[in-house]
Amino acid sequence: MTHGAGSARRDRLRSAAAGLSAALLGVALGELAAALVEPAASPFAVIGGGLIDLAPSWAKDVAIALFGTGDKVALLTGIAIVLAVVAALAGIAERRWSGAGAAVLGALGAVAVVVALIRPGSGPFAWLPGLVAGLVSVIVLRLLIRRLRPVAGLAPDHEDRRRFLLWTAGAAAVGLVALIGSSLARGATRSVEAVRAALRLPSPARPAAAVPAGAELDIPGLAPVVTPNAEFYRIDTALIVPRVDPADWSLRIHGMVDREVVLTWEELLALPLVEADVTLACVSNEVGGSLIGTARWLGYPVREMLARAGVDPDADMVLSTSADGFTASTPLEALTDDRDALLAVGMNGEPLPLEHGFPVRMVVPGLYGYVSATKWVTQLEVTRFDRAAAYWTTRGWSERGPVKLQSRIDVPRPGQRIDAGDAVIAGMAWQQHTGIEGVEVRVDEGPWQRAELAAAISADTWVQWRLPWTAESGAHTIECRAVNAEGETQTADRAAPVPDGAQGWHRVEVTVA
Repeated sequence: MTHGAGSARRDRLRSAAAGLSAALLGVALGELAAALVEPAASPFAVIGGGLIDLAPSWAKDVAIALFGTGDKVALLTGIAIVLAVVAALAGIAERRWSGAGAAVLGALGAVAVVVALIRPGSGPFAWLPGLVAGLVSVIVLRLLIRRLRPVAGLAPDHEDRRRFLLWTAGAAAVGLVALIGSSLARGATRSVEAVRAALRLPSPARPAAAVPAGAELDIPGLAPVVTPNAEFYRIDTALIVPRVDPADWSLRIHGMVDREVVLTWEELLALPLVEADVTLACVSNEVGGSLIGTARWLGYPVREMLARAGVDPDADMVLSTSADGFTASTPLEALTDDRDALLAVGMNGEPLPLEHGFPVRMVVPGLYGYVSATKWVTQLEVTRFDRAAAYWTTRGWSERGPVKLQSRIDVPRPGQRIDAGDAVIAGMAWQQHTGIEGVEVRVDEGPWQRAELAAAISADTWVQWRLPWTAESGAHTIECRAVNAEGETQTADRAAPVPDGAQGWHRVEVTVA
């Protein structure tokens, strides 16, 4: 490499470092501004939320398949990597063509401003974080690159480069401090968490029956019949969990009703609340997947609130809206029949966790969450399917989303090596609001064998099952299928989650030593 080529390479590296430092400082100060005045307008959050809104259904499925409940962390990490690459290129461009790199960083800030303003529920200062991020990035990039430019026809000397490195490192250091400050500021303003921690929910007017003694088979590796809150799956579109103060929360019921109803938090807690054990499932759950869980919910029946409003006989759908703008289309009959469709305030004996919808969410047995389980719910609009469409419906998913008959094998795990001799095959089966009558298992495409079914909590929950197995040496394929309470057998036909949920028999390959 010639001296000139090496010098040019070092110049590009310094320019790229200038772009990275400028972007880091700008984004960090934007995040700090968001933490202080408008948390939901975090530049990372609004850009990430915009990408989620624009992403096609297949992209959502790929993200969930690859990262599961870590999809949001993966998205934010991806945004950070892309921003770093763009910032580095902007620094190089600014060095070669004055104003080019600054225009790129300024455009990113403008995008953050626009997306923050058009997102549902944006506050009066939603524009500020993106503006701060863009302006600071542009100003700092211009200042840093100026220290690399020749003055009066002379190339920068060693002292110029030293000062440039100090300024660049200083900008990056201030950016890191600002990021830490934004994190601390968010922590200091999380009063909603303190409210939740101090909250004591009222006792239910109708407690749920105790979980049957035979509902838990106590097999290592088998999912518990009631899922702990900390292990409950979370799939939603909120990159930053909405923090809704119960004192400010209200639920508006409107649309095709005789009278509009507005319910406050205090009024909701004063109503006769009921408990119900309900299994929720995500429509993105692949065959054999883990995006499903059961909890004991405390809440008020949605049908009672709709009866208070008086529903137009011509209506057939309720469009629920979240505090973050998400919407779900729920068939009206699922909210007005005898199932335990709830405005839930409690989960497994405590107030809803923030990430699971505090202070109020919807829980509807028998439907996938994307059409029913709206978190941070603030509105119920009684309407019709031919007049309104929900968030995921406009992205190619079905309107109604009934849960399909499914079963899975938890024990043994796919690819597991086990010892020959006495073993057990065990798993879960579900079809909420229909119930499970039996599960059948076969090994190596042999005859189907009836598994032992645990006691079901109710037709609205999943159920455990097991089958004793004499494991012989070699590789084996194990399959399962469920039979519901109406006598229907789970189909073998494979289907991807889009548009209305996955289906097919779960199959695992194991090796017996």
